[in-house]
Amino acid sequence: MPIDIKHQDLQSLRIDRSAKSGGTGGGETPVWAKRYIIIGISVVVLLSLSALLYRLFASDVPEVEVARAVAENSDIGGIVLSASGYIVAHHKINVNSKVTGRVAWIGVEKGDKVKEGQILVRLENQEFLAQYQQAKGAVESTRARLSQLEHGSRPEEVQQAQHNLDEARATLANDRLTLSRTKDLVAQGVLSRQALDDATAKFESSQQRVHSLEQGYQLSKIGPRQEEIDRAHGDLAEAQGRADFAKAQLDATIIRAPVNGTILERTAEKGELITAQFASSAEGGPQGSVVSLADLTDLQVELDIAQDDFSKLSHNQKGVVTVDAFPDRKYDGVIAEISPEANRQKATVQVKVQIQNPDEYLRPEMNATVKFLANEVKTTNSQPSGVVVPTTAVRDHNGKKVVFLAFNGKALMRDVQVKSQRSGGLLVQGLNGGESVITTAPQDLKDGQKIKIKGQS
Repeated sequence: MPIDIKHQDLQSLRIDRSAKSGGTGGGETPVWAKRYIIIGISVVVLLSLSALLYRLFASDVPEVEVARAVAENSDIGGIVLSASGYIVAHHKINVNSKVTGRVAWIGVEKGDKVKEGQILVRLENQEFLAQYQQAKGAVESTRARLSQLEHGSRPEEVQQAQHNLDEARATLANDRLTLSRTKDLVAQGVLSRQALDDATAKFESSQQRVHSLEQGYQLSKIGPRQEEIDRAHGDLAEAQGRADFAKAQLDATIIRAPVNGTILERTAEKGELITAQFASSAEGGPQGSVVSLADLTDLQVELDIAQDDFSKLSHNQKGVVTVDAFPDRKYDGVIAEISPEANRQKATVQVKVQIQNPDEYLRPEMNATVKFLANEVKTTNSQPSGVVVPTTAVRDHNGKKVVFLAFNGKALMRDVQVKSQRSGGLLVQGLNGGESVITTAPQDLKDGQKIKIKGQS
């Protein structure tokens, strides 16, 4: 096919656009679509510009940290220091067993009140009872032997020794006569020399027997030696000691309350093994104690006082104790113990305040606050005594004490008066309580300046 004809065919291959869009606009984009496209592009551009401007100017807004100011209501005057700690039992006792045994019975539950000497737990005691019976038998046997020695020979025994001696003497007299006759007969040649030797030997044997029976007769009259009696006394004391030890072991299978108190924890159950030598933390292993108890009428507040505040306190200084659980209840307290050494890591000194009027509302490990008094004067003023703020929130400004509040994204300066120091803060006047005070911010922070709170977007 000639090239010219192909070219003409290609020229004829064209798309008829007039068939589309119903002949309106000849294939161009509608006007309403163009308007929407322009509006969308404009919105995107504006948002991008806004984000860019925010990033450019946001770097000038300082980031701050805040804390809440807490109003302090008090009817107590003359407070020199307020500190928080925990209520503890003055004496907490973990009741252990003196012997190793299996629990046969336990008669208390957590929270039960017990009296001194009350039976708490019984251990299986069969082997201890058998050992005690054996030791008692040994004591009785040794005591009988001692009594025999102390009383000496009975009259019947002395009489028997006398009879045996008389019989031996009679035999000796007869043997003497026999020996004399035998000598004469031997001299006459009637008897042999052997007969004389036999008669002589029998006579000498009778002499020895008489001598022995005489000694025995004297000993039966005198009685046993003092050394034997002393030895018997020693044997009895040893046997009695073993019996006492066995009895103590038997008694130790009954565990009693050492003092009046309340059961704080029950750590053993029936069938568990209790040991006096070693305890195991493994499940099913021997336990080291059965219960723990404390006298809840003898409670203290344990405090860690900052070394900066320690100089404000002294022995027997009074204070008022409150607990978070019952803030409307107040208890008298007095410093009963001050630790002789400080805590290097925490920079504190431990102080224990004795609660003088505890009641059933108080529990060990409760949070408690102690307000130490400069004197014993109390007022009936029920107005708020001030607001407690962190120490870092208070600043110096033109010779005044001020704090900055975070409100609606701005820093607002307020004048305050520092009344006294609290543990971890300052008691000030000039605030109502509940405000968000700025604790960390640039030194050049100004009143009304925009701020951003750390951790908030």
